[in-house]
Amino acid sequence: MKVLRQTGRLASARWCFSPNYGLRPEGAVISLLVVHSISLPPGRFGGPYIEDFFTNSLNPAEHPYFSTIADMRVSAHVLIRRDGAKVQFVSLLDRAWHAGRSSFQGVDECNDFSIGIELEGADDIPYTAEQYRSLAELSAVISSAWPDITNDRITGHCDIAPGRKTDPGPAFDWRDFRVSLQAAQSDIYRKKLTHLAQKGAV
Repeated sequence: MKVLRQTGRLASARWCFSPNYGLRPEGAVISLLVVHSISLPPGRFGGPYIEDFFTNSLNPAEHPYFSTIADMRVSAHVLIRRDGAKVQFVSLLDRAWHAGRSSFQGVDECNDFSIGIELEGADDIPYTAEQYRSLAELSAVISSAWPDITNDRITGHCDIAPGRKTDPGPAFDWRDFRVSLQAAQSDIYRKKLTHLAQKGAV
């Protein structure tokens, strides 16, 4: 897995373009990763509805809940499905519309400087082992590409919009994720050392 830095695309993710994005403000430094969760309809997994929602093509007639959100214009950079597969909607270089009104360590408008990753899930339903593995690998690759995203700057939507958002919820095991993240980061570091050694740089 790698990030194509010139385009902000993930080589291992399926691309599904969302028009819901903008340029980051001049001088903004990508320095935060936000974990979200989403399921459409709520509590149900599979189907095209999350992709439809992020691409403004959700049919409000297909489910009563959809009529309450069909006019919203939101996106995330990446969605991780229940089987760990990744779908990318917005270049990591651009500003996705995932956080809304938010603040991290006293700095408002987290969309300006963050990358948003959605897990297909719900607050009270356990996430899958494949999702933890995929999220850890993705987070390690992103933090390697943007070193300002340190491990203490990987957080939940609930933490940057408390009282308004609850995802990824109590079902998300932060301890399990961070153990997997450290392992993924160590693997990237070992591969870098091997690559340098092969080039005779170490």
